[in-house]
Amino acid sequence: MNVFIRLAGDIPSIEKTFFRNFIAMIVAGIAMARAHEGFAYRRQDLPLLTLRSVCGTLGMMCNFYAVDHMLLADATAIQKLVPFFTILSSWLILKERIKSWQGGLILLAFAASLLVVKPGFTPDLGPAIIQFAGALAAGFAYTYVRQLTLRGVAKPKIIFFFSAFSCIAVIPFIAMDFVQPDAYQLLMLLCTGLAASGGQFAITYAYGFAPARQISIYDYSQILFSALFGLVFFGQLPDWLSWLGYALLIAVALANFVLSSRPDKSDPTHPADDGRHPRPAADPGTTDPDSHRKERTA
Repeated sequence: MNVFIRLAGDIPSIEKTFFRNFIAMIVAGIAMARAHEGFAYRRQDLPLLTLRSVCGTLGMMCNFYAVDHMLLADATAIQKLVPFFTILSSWLILKERIKSWQGGLILLAFAASLLVVKPGFTPDLGPAIIQFAGALAAGFAYTYVRQLTLRGVAKPKIIFFFSAFSCIAVIPFIAMDFVQPDAYQLLMLLCTGLAASGGQFAITYAYGFAPARQISIYDYSQILFSALFGLVFFGQLPDWLSWLGYALLIAVALANFVLSSRPDKSDPTHPADDGRHPRPAADPGTTDPDSHRKERTA
């Protein structure tokens, strides 16, 4: 998806957000219709749905801006801080306890991101700061998704509301600074929406066949794919500090995966995930499927 976003060229990030979510809204609407889900929402769920949509929209726009102004792999690596920001937002909103090893991994993940950003050596830190803000917003978005899921709101309905909200919210800004895409840019924008929706459906099916803890670690392979695609499509070659940051972030994610896989005998409300009780899949508002962490925060 991020490759198509960058290939779309100088289209404003807000406009790219509209096209990406318009396609997702159609796909989610079809899924709801096929599942015979109604399009009505309970009034008590609207505040959380709105908060989830605001945070998700901000996170997406920040990500699109960063992808356009940073190395593709660097932007992706910072975006992968979302699961760790989700832990923090869950502590603030859901009052979920942060274990000591989780706190240590959050600090290590932040250190890895500093190797990627290289403050003091990078002339323009603006895009990186914006991506940090976007990752933080996405972390809160996933926490609200978790709350809505616990309330029994169906996942397709959350996706549809978010996508429709995002499209409507950005229309006034698009009207003030609309850039007419040419045929090639329009094709790239459509591919962005299709890639995001297709990836999300693949993730959804994956979580139906295996526990979340067995799948989430593979999401961090996106950093390596982004480095490869950045080199092939844009001639981007990260420096050695960025590669060190990527390696440290992946190692932290692996440690999180291993430690989270161990059953928490001290918490009787969270039985070991043996695959017989799969958790809900990640939400397509951001393509980050680190669902087991986003679920607890998501």
